[in-house]
Amino acid sequence: MITHERPYTLIAELTYRCPLRCAYCSNPTAYAQSPALGTSTWVRLFREAEQLGVVQLHLTGGEPLLRDDLEQLISEAHQLDLYTNLITSGVPLEQRRFVKLVERGLNSVQLSIQGATAQASDLIAGVLSFKRKCEVARWVKELGLPLTINVVMHRRNLDAIDDIIGLAEQFEADRLELATAQYIGWALLNRRALLPTPDQLERARSAARAAKARLSDRMDIVFVLPDYYSDFPKTCMDGWGRRYIVVTPDGLVLPCHAAHTVPDARPASAVEQPLRKIWESSELFQRFRGEEWMPLPCRTCDRRTLDFGGCRCQAFALTGNPAVTDPTCVLAPTHDLILRARAEAQSIEGSPPLRYRQLTQVP
Repeated sequence: MITHERPYTLIAELTYRCPLRCAYCSNPTAYAQSPALGTSTWVRLFREAEQLGVVQLHLTGGEPLLRDDLEQLISEAHQLDLYTNLITSGVPLEQRRFVKLVERGLNSVQLSIQGATAQASDLIAGVLSFKRKCEVARWVKELGLPLTINVVMHRRNLDAIDDIIGLAEQFEADRLELATAQYIGWALLNRRALLPTPDQLERARSAARAAKARLSDRMDIVFVLPDYYSDFPKTCMDGWGRRYIVVTPDGLVLPCHAAHTVPDARPASAVEQPLRKIWESSELFQRFRGEEWMPLPCRTCDRRTLDFGGCRCQAFALTGNPAVTDPTCVLAPTHDLILRARAEAQSIEGSPPLRYRQLTQVP
């Protein structure tokens, strides 16, 4: 089957290396022996993506600033007229280098913040980083680039949402993303320490709603509930293989960040095949496209073209089977897994200790 969808966004995971150790990161901690893609391969992929119809490029990781060729990659993307967004922790960035990145054609920056204070932010990040993040936010605005502040929300920082919004105001951010943690990868290991209570979520959602109205002429505020507290799952990546292409540091081409974790994924390699061929006909991209793969109740559900059965990686993480209805859906046969997780979150007092992400091998 050849898809008629076109991809809009290429997510280039330039490296898995990262100075932070965030307790909710979805990047793997153990890697294959494959070498990281070189500059010329990434440039080729940018060109192939643009020919497919891609208009947005997200440079991410890990920490993309750890690539010595970042300036060249941004310059090549600019020549292709790709809108290039740097997704970064801000560490380790020097002001002089940032000026060069902007001169090469960088269009926008998404900066991660883990909390409203140095103590809170550094605790979640696992390293001292808050001070530099604040400096980077100031540099972005001084050079006139759009600034998005991204804060992964969870049990430990939801109660500080007013201070987080205030910090984004100080930064003069154009957009504030308050997206609650998705419990796959490292976050699933830390679910007891991160999954909030319903009361926390309701207070935070009310605060975000009020701030959105108050700051509507200055800042776009997005508050995203965790799937665990929604009746129906969100549309993951706008549907499997419909709009996004993710390329890992060693060249695997995926429909989403964690697609290679599902059983028998067999992702194609951009080193071995053109991007167009992978997008249109590779086994992994076809696996959960459309509706043919869907089990009941998804197959006959009116929402099947809205949420596409939910997140395949989340379904696998919770049930061991990526081809079942996402358990976060109230209609899923395995929804009791979510109900038990909610009950556990409600019963926990205080904040359980975090398990910090540890790298074992880094391309």
